Amino acid sequence: MKLPIKEVVICEGRYDKIKLESLLDADIIALDGFGIFKNHEKKAIIREAAKKRGVIVLTDSDNAGMVIRNHIKSITGDCGVYHLYTPRICGKESRKAQPSKEGVLGVEGIDADELRRLFERFASSKPQSTFTRAMLYEDGLMGGEGSAVKRELLCQKLGLPRNMGVGALLQALSIVTTKEEYKEVLNQINEGI
Repeated sequence: MKLPIKEVVICEGRYDKIKLESLLDADIIALDGFGIFKNHEKKAIIREAAKKRGVIVLTDSDNAGMVIRNHIKSITGDCGVYHLYTPRICGKESRKAQPSKEGVLGVEGIDADELRRLFERFASSKPQSTFTRAMLYEDGLMGGEGSAVKRELLCQKLGLPRNMGVGALLQALSIVTTKEEYKEVLNQINEGI
């Protein structure tokens, strides 16, 4: 059974995300390693997620993982951020031909039971906030006259990048807001137009 986690989980890469998705019922953001340094859209989502739901950072137990953790601190001010640390175990992931530079396992190589134990204290009944394209269409944020302007206003009010595509917006909404807050902001936009 997957552990329900209300905070947003941040990991380094897609293989870490795949491993965590098998264990957690959570919104998970993969940073693409050092790609986070240039991805302003992800930075904005992480900043808002830390403020509104909290984020759990789980990176590899190596120097690169620490650099990424420190960058997350600079993005969020370390407010609403929880750091989990995997044990430093020598070895290599089965999909790799060579061990990492420091010769330690990354998140994807850590035993599933060990990862589950790390997250147990965060397990909760996670509220579901699923946003769909149909919802955006019904609310006039997609496919209609003025929908792009309304989407831009919504993003501005929620602290998200204004030029997000619909797919990225759907993911960001489920991370940074509830349906109630979304409806409240949408009402403000509609009253102001």
